[in-house]
Amino acid sequence: MGMAGAGLGGALTQLRDAITSTRYPLALPGSAAAVSLAKATAGQLDDYLIPRLARLDAPLLAVAGGSTGAGKSTLINSMVRAPVSVAGARRPTTRAPVLVCHPSDAAWFSEANLLPRLGRAGSAEAGGVGLLVMPVAVLSPGVALLDSPDIDSVEEDNRALAEQLLAAADLWLFVTTAVRYADAVPWELLHAARDRGTAVAIILNRVPPGAEAEVAPHLVEMLEEHGLGGVPLFVVDEQRLDQHGLLSEQAVGPLRDWLDSLARSAAARAAVVRQTVDGAVAALGPTTTRLAEEADAQATAAVALAGSADSAYREAELAVDHGVRDGTLFRGEVLARWQELVGTGEFMRNLQARVGRLRDRIVGAFTGKPKQADEVIVALESHLVTFVHGAAADAAEQAAAAWRAHPAGGELLAAHPALARVAPDLDARADRMVRDWQRGVLELVRDESAGRLFAAKFSAYAVNALGLCLMVVVFAATAFIPTGAEIAVGAGATVAAQKVLEAIFGDDAVRRLAGQARQDFLTRVHELLKVEAARFHAVLEGIGVEDGGDRLRTAAAAVDAARRADPISQPGAAA
Repeated sequence: MGMAGAGLGGALTQLRDAITSTRYPLALPGSAAAVSLAKATAGQLDDYLIPRLARLDAPLLAVAGGSTGAGKSTLINSMVRAPVSVAGARRPTTRAPVLVCHPSDAAWFSEANLLPRLGRAGSAEAGGVGLLVMPVAVLSPGVALLDSPDIDSVEEDNRALAEQLLAAADLWLFVTTAVRYADAVPWELLHAARDRGTAVAIILNRVPPGAEAEVAPHLVEMLEEHGLGGVPLFVVDEQRLDQHGLLSEQAVGPLRDWLDSLARSAAARAAVVRQTVDGAVAALGPTTTRLAEEADAQATAAVALAGSADSAYREAELAVDHGVRDGTLFRGEVLARWQELVGTGEFMRNLQARVGRLRDRIVGAFTGKPKQADEVIVALESHLVTFVHGAAADAAEQAAAAWRAHPAGGELLAAHPALARVAPDLDARADRMVRDWQRGVLELVRDESAGRLFAAKFSAYAVNALGLCLMVVVFAATAFIPTGAEIAVGAGATVAAQKVLEAIFGDDAVRRLAGQARQDFLTRVHELLKVEAARFHAVLEGIGVEDGGDRLRTAAAAVDAARRADPISQPGAAA
């Protein structure tokens, strides 16, 4: 037993691992094809390339494949002169693959060296599932024949099994007929065999008497046009089968003699094996490039989907920021409650002359009308929660719309329709956020007034009064344009609150406090919306999109380097 290409075998194993670990979960135009290609490629590595590299001198496997009714089973039975594979009028007839070999080669195939994923069946009579290995002394040692299901079977499982077996063939015996040799499906597989360098022989079966002179040259011409010129071609005339359902020995003689010559010549056998193995390894480069490109597309799509969600929530943050600065949040019920509490008109008349009295009036309002003060705070809190909810709802709708417009996003959104709405607990979280912010504002006022006689005099009432004034300054525009009664009144309320604070803390302190309170609110809104946006990210993370393109390219480059360092096509590659 020889070991060939140990370095290449290890590189192929790493490539197989990279291929099987790369996923294509996003529904992009090429994802389904990538999944199918990855599965087929990993399967060929496991079923054929990795085990075959370990034993390039092991018996050659010739797989008979072709369309329904091409006569593959009859041909195999006729080669071994026994009905080892079921043949009949009902199609498809080959539902379990049958491998026939010389008894001395049976151990290699029975021990699942090649096609290990397929398993081994016990016997045809027992109806076993898997590859059925049948030792037949009439075959020469060194070459085994495998009868595969129809490549155009009406059953999908049969077609998949046929492709799996053909990918594990050292030599593909393509069986066709004089009627069906130009069908499209066989030629697609012949192209695949050509592209991956598989050794191929053509058996033109069931040729009517006198038709060979016309059909065979046309088939040869087609082979040359499709880059398969020079492949061995065997013609089997249409004839009556004997009582055992077999073709005459004369009919299958040329094909059998050719296979016997391969079996007797280690060099000829090795040339076929090396051609197929080297071609299959060479084909891994373009195949892996396709998979890497699709993996890149998956990663790019995931970034785009995440980015569209982030963009929607950034727009929501900007909308909140704008609402904070333009006075939108200090209108309606909030403004009305504030007017009831402090009497804005009188404030405006006395603002320049008696700021101190107005300061006392605000504090006194809190002391004498705690219910109305609470109503202002509650109104402001409710208005803020409603405003943040609206911004979050707009962001969810915009992010969902962006996902619907993306090739992969629509399917994700269909699977997670709740993304288009705010989270069920948003209002509760927004309410806690606003309350926490209000407490933070009071802490700012308390810290700023620490040690002042004013704060000591009015205690908590003063802190609450000044805190509410600071909230008014934060949410009411500082540059009102006096157009409209509500705005004019709001402007007076804003200036009144600001002047009271300035009288106590000074201009610079008020600007600083207002800036801190405003930034604190926006930071809390950012964190709230970040949680909302995280729902979209969680969906993407949950489907497991990875940046696997570079991993695949690295593994493929290692395979190519190992192949160039120890060329399989050279007999000296076998150790």
